[in-house]
Amino acid sequence: MAETLLGDVPEANAARLDADKWAVRHGEDVHTWGSLAEAARRRARTLSAAGVGVGDRVVLALPNANALFELTFALWKIGATPTMVSARMPRAELEGVVALAEPRAVIAADPELQQALNALPPDFGRDHPDGSPLATVLSPCWKVMTSGGSTGRPKLIVDHNPAKLDGAMYNQLGLPEDGVLLNAGPLYHNFPFATAHIAMVRGCSVVGMEKFDAELFLDLVEQHRAQWVTLVPTTMNRVARLPREVLDRHDMSSLEAVWHTAAPMPPTLKQFWMDWLGPERIWEIYGGSEGFATTQINGTDWLSHRGSVGKCVGGQILIRAESGEALPPGEVGEIYMRRDGMSPDQTTYHYVGAESRRLPDGFESFGDFGWVDEEGFLYIADRRTDLILSGGRNIYPAEVESALLGNPDVAEAIVIGLPDADLGATVHAIVRLEQGADASADDLIAFAREHLVAYKLPRTIEFTAQPLRDEMGKARRSKLRDERVAALGQEPG
Repeated sequence: MAETLLGDVPEANAARLDADKWAVRHGEDVHTWGSLAEAARRRARTLSAAGVGVGDRVVLALPNANALFELTFALWKIGATPTMVSARMPRAELEGVVALAEPRAVIAADPELQQALNALPPDFGRDHPDGSPLATVLSPCWKVMTSGGSTGRPKLIVDHNPAKLDGAMYNQLGLPEDGVLLNAGPLYHNFPFATAHIAMVRGCSVVGMEKFDAELFLDLVEQHRAQWVTLVPTTMNRVARLPREVLDRHDMSSLEAVWHTAAPMPPTLKQFWMDWLGPERIWEIYGGSEGFATTQINGTDWLSHRGSVGKCVGGQILIRAESGEALPPGEVGEIYMRRDGMSPDQTTYHYVGAESRRLPDGFESFGDFGWVDEEGFLYIADRRTDLILSGGRNIYPAEVESALLGNPDVAEAIVIGLPDADLGATVHAIVRLEQGADASADDLIAFAREHLVAYKLPRTIEFTAQPLRDEMGKARRSKLRDERVAALGQEPG
């Protein structure tokens, strides 16, 4: 499979496969490869006339929809770069992103954002009269993703790869060729965005979900014979809690790989999916938009390395102590990784609005803590910024959250540390119960006691009806902590 300019993908697939074969669909809105190519060309001409050119960034604050794909391919057609944000991003946060990105244009679905930021509507350029062939100009950067990280302060992650991809390079993800991918995640997150577009380079048609619904997910897999999907623990949990008769009446035999990422996976939930579909079809990837390295593991290896996120793929792992020395297997430290074949002065990305945790030898870190075993399998403890130090003991929130999520009454759980004059910090859990559940704080602590030593148990539990994580299962623990510390009349630490 040869390297392909991303701006040429719809035309190339229309010629190689069939112009009338469907390429992407969201609900009843369906594009063939031919109609997607034409729509992208019309939008490209309008964007170009509006002053968007080679190397320019265009912020897309759009929901999952065919319009988003029309715009990404249009931008790559004229050598520009999509900069992805949530369609529901608050105005103040989006203003921060725009200030960093300095985009040539902003395209937003929210009418209030359109007015506040002089943004263009989602259908901008769709009615251009000329949809004829248009030569692609190579964009020097194929994507810019945004992140608030654990701090909530926006940053841009600028990918150093130009907008041309060799689909064969992604065989390690098991993406099918000329098959069907179901995207169940928000396209403003890197893994759904990257895999959906890479799959299209490989000739795949993409079934997109506008919003995740567990039973609709099963319907779409069965109806379109989806072979490859990406999920997060939150969405996997919603599927797992459907009635067994609902699961059993859907045909999941087309699925070759179910990938999960973005948040820690409770072992009981992973075990459910492996028991249901088979461990060989369940895959996990650990990495980030920065792309300097990833680890991967399938369910078969996980069963003999329970809790691991796998081995580094095409790279190396270094576990480093605070003092800087490398740590041996079994000892917890900060996780650093480095891609093979890159010199220390080479990098796959750069930040705008943040500094990297890059060492002079080229090893880099996302800021996570963990350890490796004797065979080189990596295990994640938690983020440095989320670590709770209580009475001199390290408590990793992800471990406590996993114990709470094992209770069928718990829909979501976030664990933070609150200041304590005696211990330094105590464990506080914020919990959203499943609809109709009436578990008490005492019930949940008693349940967690079966899985955790006493010092890791929540001292306090707060119940909420509000979602605690976004569509990718990510949570901003530091923001939740600061709000509660302020409510106690203390200064955030």
